[in-house]
Amino acid sequence: MRVMVVEDDEDLRFSVAVELGAAGLEVVEARDLATADACLRQGPFACVVFDRMLPDGDALDYVQHRRQAGWNVPVLFLTARDAVADRVAGFAAGGDDYLVKPFSVAEMAARVRTLCRRADGRPAVLRHADLEVDCARRAVRRAGVLLTLSDKEFAVLEFLAIRPEQVVSRTDIIEHCWDSSADPMSNVVDVVVKRLRRKLGQPELIHTVRGLGYRLGAYGHVS
Repeated sequence: MRVMVVEDDEDLRFSVAVELGAAGLEVVEARDLATADACLRQGPFACVVFDRMLPDGDALDYVQHRRQAGWNVPVLFLTARDAVADRVAGFAAGGDDYLVKPFSVAEMAARVRTLCRRADGRPAVLRHADLEVDCARRAVRRAGVLLTLSDKEFAVLEFLAIRPEQVVSRTDIIEHCWDSSADPMSNVVDVVVKRLRRKLGQPELIHTVRGLGYRLGAYGHVS
């Protein structure tokens, strides 16, 4: 799938493009709204990552105008503006997600993949047993009860929920939910999974597959 990164900071644009490319996405880069607009009119995109403040204007105004004309490509806004009012304005203008700088490029890539799944027809809400993972709103409920998860806990749970009943290795989880500086030999995944299990409660849904990794399933441990 093709995604576009619209960012005038060359170093940041490069980092974002590299991370998305590593996630298997075809990345088109633009430094301003005029270039982005020309590219968007030439072919389909699964998602667009917009820096809000660009040399030729506020991307929020551009997206709002395109939405009014029926444009429905998922949009992730990147911005240094962290006030609640700014985030609300971003969603009101037609943004689908909003990430405040500085941010983890791994988390950004996870959010872009979520938006791409929506464009690809995959459900925005993943359900398994009594677990509900709302990828668009980044909300998790167990038996109808809203849970409070950290960004990393959500990223790991979402990654498992996309692959229910499949065994997922610790290495795959690190590659998709952490940035490239993470040590694949560390126990960071185990620590996050332990916290997730505590927050998700009983009966247990995340199971250890000895020597292989983890599985999101409705039944007991696999050994």
